[in-house]
Amino acid sequence: MPNGKAMVGQLGGQPILILPEGTLRTVGRDAQRNNIAAARAVADAVRTTLGPKGMDKMLVDSIGDIVITNDGVTILEEMEIEHPSAKMMVEVAKTQNEEVGDGTTTSVIIAGELLKKAEELLEQEIHPTVITKGFRIAKDEALKILDEISKPVSLEDTETLNKIAITAMSGKSMEKASPKLADLVVQAVKMVAKKEDGKIVVDTDNIKREKRHGGSSEDTELIKGIVIDKEVVHPGMPKTVRNAKIALIDAALEVKETETNAEIRITSPEQMQAFIEQEQKMLKDMVEKIVASGANVVLCQKGIDDIAQHYLAKKGILACRRVKKSDMEALAKATGARIVTTLDDLTPEDLGFAKLVEEKKIAGEAMTFIRECKDPKAVTILVRGSTEHVVDEVDRSVEDAVGAVASAVEIGKIIYGAGAPEEEVSRRLRKFAEKFSGREQLAILSFADALEVVPRSLAENAGLDPIDILVELRAAHEQGKKYHGIDIFNGKVVDANEMGVIEPLKVKTQAIKSAAEAAEMILRIDDVISASKLERGPPSPPAAEEAEA
Repeated sequence: MPNGKAMVGQLGGQPILILPEGTLRTVGRDAQRNNIAAARAVADAVRTTLGPKGMDKMLVDSIGDIVITNDGVTILEEMEIEHPSAKMMVEVAKTQNEEVGDGTTTSVIIAGELLKKAEELLEQEIHPTVITKGFRIAKDEALKILDEISKPVSLEDTETLNKIAITAMSGKSMEKASPKLADLVVQAVKMVAKKEDGKIVVDTDNIKREKRHGGSSEDTELIKGIVIDKEVVHPGMPKTVRNAKIALIDAALEVKETETNAEIRITSPEQMQAFIEQEQKMLKDMVEKIVASGANVVLCQKGIDDIAQHYLAKKGILACRRVKKSDMEALAKATGARIVTTLDDLTPEDLGFAKLVEEKKIAGEAMTFIRECKDPKAVTILVRGSTEHVVDEVDRSVEDAVGAVASAVEIGKIIYGAGAPEEEVSRRLRKFAEKFSGREQLAILSFADALEVVPRSLAENAGLDPIDILVELRAAHEQGKKYHGIDIFNGKVVDANEMGVIEPLKVKTQAIKSAAEAAEMILRIDDVISASKLERGPPSPPAAEEAEA
């Protein structure tokens, strides 16, 4: 059936149109070719960003906003991708980012390379189902091999965790600061890690990141507590409170309007005066309740009346209002306070503790720091950088590092990087393929070859000769040096462990899983039917037409 034709049936020589006019349809090899080309174009777009010597992309949107980044998932999310197969590649990166937080570029380029190899097999008249079956067998075996060559890691192994963080950040534009940043990330993960049923669980949402430009990335700091984007409400309040007892209140420190539609009739000035005094007394009582609990810092999720602010200031209590719900929950985890919804319930047991609460101006904006909590289960990394674009990129690096360290601790297994795991899996898969006869063997061999795209891209991006390096790398692995990877700074093949290139096992397993599954899905499509985008207005309703007639 010619490309671009709608679905047509024949009945006694009379063509029957099944799809509406203008529908585009590509079938068979054409559909596969188009889909593969689109997906590979996406993989090629991010391929040059892989590794410590990867280049950055500058993305400019329709209103002129700029993003400069090396982060695979950020690039793909910022690019406005139209083609449906290309969108599937973006999903691969997003899944990788949500599951692990690092390795987004790796997952996309493996998927792209698998499709490239699959296309070569399709040219040899091998059916897509045979290819996908071979890929599935290879994927399962690859995951087993990765598990075999992994090493255990624990929460106490700070040195290894630091190396994981540095590896995750390498390639981003702020390498000189990475040892310090890596240390902050590891400390943060250790603080929020919890043991549940003998397993370590790290909820990365408990590591809050606040971005502020105007310093260098070296000024990034870890606050053992929470930073909130609010200022102290009243100028008469203290700007610093030591040994703070913190009340978290999810109620308005204001006089509420009556619930029902009541009308208050005031007929004399005395009544008016009494009414105002009563309002003031109610606000004063609220403040007295806070004072009675022993709190000297009040963080309120709702509003604080001006009069209540005045009374709080007179009592020397520091207060912030309209604190976000997510910040309130983080504060509860950090300080050990309980959020109270009514002041009558506020007791000394509900208060949280922090050694220091202070308001500071950073980059021209006032923020309140709740520091030095006893055993914080939520912490903040205050990310700094010279300009907004630099801060954004440092923040993405920190996010990757947090994800990588958290994944390593949760799974408890690591793997040495620098292209070593891909080369080792590739070598073993070639041996594994010998067990199979027929066309599946070709698909498994193609899968093995595709994995070598990672060391090849690392070498290319570093300006090395990829063929020489790959030959040397293969030779090292054939000799049983299974942890040898590429030292891209010196152009040699050396032990990745000695270089300190360490990644969580989950980065690799998730990348191979999502890449293989996306490639399988794209290969199985042999018919693309897309509705035309005809420039017509909405059809008018028939009733209206009849009425006009």
